[in-house]
Amino acid sequence: MKATGKKAAAKKTAARKSSARQEPAKTATGAKRAARASVAKRTRAAASSSRTQRAATTVAAQAAAVPLPDFLGSAGTLTLAQRTQLVEQALLLLEQNYVHLPLKVAMHAVNPLQRLRVMRARMERQTAATMGPEWIFHREMSSIFHSVRDLHTNYLLPVPFAGKIAYLPFMIEKCYDADVEHYLITRTVTGYSAPQFGPGAEVTHWNGTPIARAVALNGAQFAGSNDAANLARGLESLTLRPLVIQSPPDEDWVTLSYVGLDGSAQELREQWKVTTNLPPMTDLDAISETSASMGLDLDSDEKARAKKALYVRDVVELEGGQSSAELRTPAAVTGADLPTTMPGVFRAREVVTSSGTFGHVRIFTFSVQDPVAFRNEFVRLAAALPQNGLIVDVRDNGGGHIFASEFTLQTMTPRRIAPEPVQFISTPVNLRICRRHKDNPLGIDLGPWFDSLDLATETGAAYSAAKPITPEDGANDIGQTYHGPVVLVTDARVYSATDIFAAGFADHEIGPILGVDDNTGAGGANVWTHGLLAALLNEPPPPDETSPYIALPNGANLRVAIRRTLRVGALSGTPVEDLGVKPTVVHKMTEADLLEGNVDLLNKAGSLLAALPHRRLDVKTTFSGTTLTVALEVDELDRVDLYLDDRPISSEDLTGPELSIDILEVTHGQLLRADGYQAGALVASRRTKV
Repeated sequence: MKATGKKAAAKKTAARKSSARQEPAKTATGAKRAARASVAKRTRAAASSSRTQRAATTVAAQAAAVPLPDFLGSAGTLTLAQRTQLVEQALLLLEQNYVHLPLKVAMHAVNPLQRLRVMRARMERQTAATMGPEWIFHREMSSIFHSVRDLHTNYLLPVPFAGKIAYLPFMIEKCYDADVEHYLITRTVTGYSAPQFGPGAEVTHWNGTPIARAVALNGAQFAGSNDAANLARGLESLTLRPLVIQSPPDEDWVTLSYVGLDGSAQELREQWKVTTNLPPMTDLDAISETSASMGLDLDSDEKARAKKALYVRDVVELEGGQSSAELRTPAAVTGADLPTTMPGVFRAREVVTSSGTFGHVRIFTFSVQDPVAFRNEFVRLAAALPQNGLIVDVRDNGGGHIFASEFTLQTMTPRRIAPEPVQFISTPVNLRICRRHKDNPLGIDLGPWFDSLDLATETGAAYSAAKPITPEDGANDIGQTYHGPVVLVTDARVYSATDIFAAGFADHEIGPILGVDDNTGAGGANVWTHGLLAALLNEPPPPDETSPYIALPNGANLRVAIRRTLRVGALSGTPVEDLGVKPTVVHKMTEADLLEGNVDLLNKAGSLLAALPHRRLDVKTTFSGTTLTVALEVDELDRVDLYLDDRPISSEDLTGPELSIDILEVTHGQLLRADGYQAGALVASRRTKV
């Protein structure tokens, strides 16, 4: 790292004038800079103790990092035949499995199939001696897949890129002052230092390019489904790139111009380094219910694991190096957090806002092996938080197990959850796969889609019937457990199973959505790997000897959006892909949000919660022989209906906050359900075993 400081008054003035000429990005005033320096100082002091404790493990983790040029020296072992095989298998997946191909060709005016055919034709004229460098092959393959702007559909690079990340030792995030953008350093790797550099330093230029323009240019290379997603991913990829899914940086180092914590104009040069990422949660090539039910943006998932490895070593240590590990004993990452069995998945705490004290649950990922355990931990954490309002924060969550996302919705609403239905595109290969697994021989039940695909040749239907992946019984088996108002916080990095979660939250009218961007990432699909597709035609034995899938070389892989998701409710039938979920209210992140724990964002969420009705439906039961006495305490309800084992028992108009009802001939173990109404609308529900 090389850094220089330019502190002469004339040079500082010139630097500020140059910075002010950037279209959206301007430096802060001197007063704000001083305040920022003060906040940054307090932040560093508060973090000093925990950083010291983590330093040894972080240094050890960084020890394996190597400069990017040294790493690239080991790459380049694919033969011409192996490259051709990768192109042909990519053509197969896009032609026969890719559910969004018609949409992407129309919406983005692209033709990935023709690009692959041209690439193959040119390779047929090459020899081992005349073929181009391997990095050009990888870049072209990545470019073709990125052209469809679908983060589910990817070319995954082979060894040595798989499992590696390229990184710079700091994070940059965007905030606003009025409508003016600022790009601030928000995190640094433990032990890293540069003159007047740290959380609160403002970046003005990236390799000589104004930072806002550099973000936009970088975002154009990566596959966001909308402008907000492009910019979010362009910013994140400036400092962190999973090499399994993104081509290595072109530059060996980066020159960063910034305004230091003391207001001085500074510049540093930092080299890209490469290290091993934390392992993924599960083997997505294996035949399992988990791998077949994934809705996951691999880019976000890789980056989330990388951020843990670089910046949150205490979570890595709690998880024992496993991703989304479930602990036997709950543990808290910080003193303010509730202990949780899933520290890499949840962060739960009370937050004091200008409108009151509320619960806050951050969900970092839905990538878990056990969706029921995920739902149950969410229920446990929410129950331990204030019951007058809950902020569910899914920013930067790239998805995971679709069951986990849709199983959780029921806990926040009295309405019955209708899981989002999905469709295959009608092709001969998809029909073969569904025929082989229509009777669920291996735990992947494709029967619901088989009949419609089987008829598609005669009917000309472009897609199969729309059926949910998530079992409807599982999405409704415990019902509402949190009865206070709920607000959902989203951003443009919300994708896949998290997009499905946000869509379900909106479609079932659970509460307002507060977005820090004007849309989610707009990824609506179930995603399968080439390895899983190949396995589905080979299992159960005997294998299909005419399977078109061929094993890929050197650990390379391909992923494809296999089933598209559709909305329910008022937007029933609308695709999630490319359209996303628009928030009810938009909050632009502030400097205080980035440096002081999302204080303005949480205040905005608190104001939304405070404006919503706070209903109560408490149920207590006692037995006398076979007579069950049900004591109700309610707020903001005018009617309660009672059910035993889903059979109606009583409907009572409420004239006060308390009511007692006797039910005759009740057996222990029956399920009592109380549904609360206001002005004819179902607004609360509670279940209990009697």
